[in-house]
Amino acid sequence: MNDTLPSWHDTPTKQAILDFVAAVTDEAGPQYVPPAARIAVFDNDGTLWCEKPMVIQLGLILRLMAARAADEPALRTQQPWQAAWERDYAWFDRAVTQHYQGDDRALRVALGGVLALSDGQVVEEVEASASAFVANERHPTLGLAYRDCVYQPMLELLRHLDRHGFSVYIVSGGGRDFMRGFSEELYGVPRERVIGSTVAYRYVEDEHGGVIVQRADLDVINDGPDKAVQIWNVTGRRPILAAGNSNGDLPMLSFAGGPVLPALRLLVVHDDGAREFEYRAGAEQAIDAVQAQGWTAVSMQRDWRQIFAGRGR
Repeated sequence: MNDTLPSWHDTPTKQAILDFVAAVTDEAGPQYVPPAARIAVFDNDGTLWCEKPMVIQLGLILRLMAARAADEPALRTQQPWQAAWERDYAWFDRAVTQHYQGDDRALRVALGGVLALSDGQVVEEVEASASAFVANERHPTLGLAYRDCVYQPMLELLRHLDRHGFSVYIVSGGGRDFMRGFSEELYGVPRERVIGSTVAYRYVEDEHGGVIVQRADLDVINDGPDKAVQIWNVTGRRPILAAGNSNGDLPMLSFAGGPVLPALRLLVVHDDGAREFEYRAGAEQAIDAVQAQGWTAVSMQRDWRQIFAGRGR
């Protein structure tokens, strides 16, 4: 058996990936793409690592919100602080799901709390907190450290692309400063290739040459159409491979290739309730698009021998 992508079953999905990479790297072939144009973009939450029962970054945010509510009792009856204080994590999960279904009311409330927490935070300290949280804290139901909730088959795909001259970018709705804290260690993706949601910054002088601190002002929510915009802003190119798992990834998937370049569009489908979680909420339009456009669905149940990097199943 071919040992390329060993955590993938030998299904048409795996073969489509291998065939695409072979085609775009064959200098004599009609689909050859020079290395500089081999851009691959991957969503993070639900595509590279687990996003249920809530997005991992929210775990850190909720801890900080609860601590703020402990110091300021008046916050305990105001959302999103109330949900953090009461450990009503489902409230935040619903806010994200409703966002992917087109309703941003709860998400705007949640963002208000996130921005309040961000104000005055030094970016290096944010990254260090993210790295420590992901390394040391555990998933509430899977029994794994968050760092081990990465999908092993996707890690293998990232490495396969790297070996074949692709430049891999993480393009996520998650916070860029948060993901920079672990992107290279967990995924082998350097910090300068992390594209995420951002708050505004300001420069503050100190005796060490100054620091960059976050402000309580939103810069970019890197989701939906903004994913395509930010890919262009950062790379100046269309990707030729794009992978996502939700409605918010549709513009990024559609943007891949364009009218000239070949493209492979992958949608990770969460259909394995025994080894991970089974859900379609927030991905309904994306699943329909895969079927209508002939894109490639990645079934966790059928295509992956092993799901998590930290567990052999």
